[in-house]
Amino acid sequence: MSTTPTPEPSSAPGDEPRSLRIEDWLTAIVMALLALITFANVLVRYFTDSSFAWTEEISIFLMIVLAMVAGSAAVARDRHIRIEWFAEGGSMARRQRLAQLGALLVALLFGAIAVLSVRVVWDDYRFGETSPGIGVPQWWYSIWLPVFSALITWRAIGLFLRRRRVPPDVEFLEGADSPRNGEQQP
Repeated sequence: MSTTPTPEPSSAPGDEPRSLRIEDWLTAIVMALLALITFANVLVRYFTDSSFAWTEEISIFLMIVLAMVAGSAAVARDRHIRIEWFAEGGSMARRQRLAQLGALLVALLFGAIAVLSVRVVWDDYRFGETSPGIGVPQWWYSIWLPVFSALITWRAIGLFLRRRRVPPDVEFLEGADSPRNGEQQP
């Protein structure tokens, strides 16, 4: 008897997005920048009893970018937050409709955020707003909200289209109640 786990089959061909390299690389770059900035600030503070003034502002911006990039990856991988009792209960057709509805609502929400945040960027640019910490133009930071919101919208539309192609009688194996490596489903 073999005890080696067997890999889970995919629920449908093309179920996983083709490329998440954008999100994966951005996550790695942002995390590296955060670590580098924080380490440099710690060294300067240790040796000089003062710190770089710009590190807090840049770190906050990078953490927001990281949250938006992670949100995009979570949507693309269908790992976003949901109430499992509703999402994983009922028939396969109901689960598929709920998955489609969830992806569609995420796309609508972030599409609206992308469109509305363009006005924020325009106002920051038009009124010459500057950042409180280092005094750079505020739109340098706010321009990324519509960009990343559009990326999340694009990923949610892709998830919606992938969920439409899955027949209603095929179970989504990525769900919480799917059998894991070596486990048997009751």
